[in-house]
Amino acid sequence: MTELLVKIFIKDKDKVENPEVRTAYGVLASIVGIISNVFLFGIKLAIGIIMNSVSIMADAFNNLSDAASSIVSFIGVRLASRPADKEHPFGHGRSEYIAALIVSFLILYLGITLFISSFKKILNPEDIAFEPILIVFLILSILVKLWLMLFNRTLGRRINSTVMLATAADSRGDVLVTSVTIVSAIVSGLTGISIDGYMGVIVSIFVILSGYNIAKETLEPLIGQAVDRELYLKITEMVESYEGIVGSHDLIIHNYGPTHRMATIHAEVPNDIDFEQAHETIDQIERDILEKLDIFMVIHMDPIEVNDKKVLENKEMIINIISELDSRASIHDFRMVNGEHHINLIFDLVVPFSYTKEDEQAFLSKIVEQVRRKNSRYQCIITLENSYIADK
Repeated sequence: MTELLVKIFIKDKDKVENPEVRTAYGVLASIVGIISNVFLFGIKLAIGIIMNSVSIMADAFNNLSDAASSIVSFIGVRLASRPADKEHPFGHGRSEYIAALIVSFLILYLGITLFISSFKKILNPEDIAFEPILIVFLILSILVKLWLMLFNRTLGRRINSTVMLATAADSRGDVLVTSVTIVSAIVSGLTGISIDGYMGVIVSIFVILSGYNIAKETLEPLIGQAVDRELYLKITEMVESYEGIVGSHDLIIHNYGPTHRMATIHAEVPNDIDFEQAHETIDQIERDILEKLDIFMVIHMDPIEVNDKKVLENKEMIINIISELDSRASIHDFRMVNGEHHINLIFDLVVPFSYTKEDEQAFLSKIVEQVRRKNSRYQCIITLENSYIADK
C-alpha cells in the first residue's frame, strides 16, 4: 500500500534530495495522517460514548490531536516550500518547525484537559456498557495505527525526515495506548471493577509526554543543533579527498529548514602550495558539495607546515600529550614561532562541553607542565574551543 501511494502521488519519487520531491513526500504523509486519524477519531468517539468510557474518548481525542498535527504539518510543509525572497534570503524552511511547535502546544493543552476529566472520573466512577463488537472495532483501529507507523517510518527513512520518524514513533505509542484502553474496557465489563478513570489518566499522561517531546525536538533545530556525526564524517571525508587538502576542522552547519542548509569549514592546505590552484580546488569542493549534498558550503583555507621536520615533531608531541590526558580532546592550527628566549607553540585546543572553567584551567596547566618538561624554552599559546559535532 505504501509503495502504491508513493507511485501514484509522487513524481520522481527516487530523487529524494530534490526539495520539491521531499515536499511531496511530506504532503502525502500529512494527507494520509489526516484521513486516517479523523477516521479513527470518529470510530473511537462513537464507541466511547456508547460504552460511557472516558479512556476510550480520551484515546479518540488523542487521534484527533494527531489529525490536527497532520493539518498543521501540511500547512507548515507548504509554507516551507516557498522560495527565498528579499525579506527571507534563507528561504522559509523553518516554517515547518514553527508549525510543529504549534502542534505540540495543542497536544499539551489536550493532554491536560483529558487528565482533568479522567481524574474526575476516578473520583466519580461510572459503569461502562461492555460490548464485544465495539472491542473488535478498537482492535481494527490498532491495525490502522500499525500501518501508519510502518508508512511514516518507511517514508521518514527514505527522505531522512526526523518529523516522519517521530510521527512513526507516536503511532507506535498510540498502539500501546489503545491496547491499554481495550484492557480497561474488558476488565470493567467482565469484573465490574471500574479502572476507566485510571486508564484515562495514563492515556492523558502519554498525550502530554508526546506534546513535550514534539516541542523539544522542534526547538532543537530552531535553537541550533550540533552537527550530526554521520554528516560530519561524510563532509570531512569529501573535503579531504581532494588533492591538496591535508585536513579539515571547525565544521559548522546552520539549518534553515529540512532542505536548506549552509555550512562553513576550515580546510588545511600546505603552506607552500600555489594559492591560485588551492583557491580553484576550494571553489570546486564548494560546488560539488552543493550538488551532491545540497549544502551551501563556504570553505576557509588554513595554510599549515608539512615539510619542517622540527615543527612536525613538536606537533606530534603535543598531540600525544593531549591524547594521554584526555582522548576526547584534539588540536588544530599548530604553528611554531622561534623567539630569542622562548619557542612559542601556538595551537587551538578543542575540549568537551562537559569541562567546567576549572577543568579547562587544570587541563591547560597539565599540558604546559608536560611540554616544559620536554623543553624549558617551549611556551604554549593555546586557544580553547568546543566541538560543534554531536557526541553520538
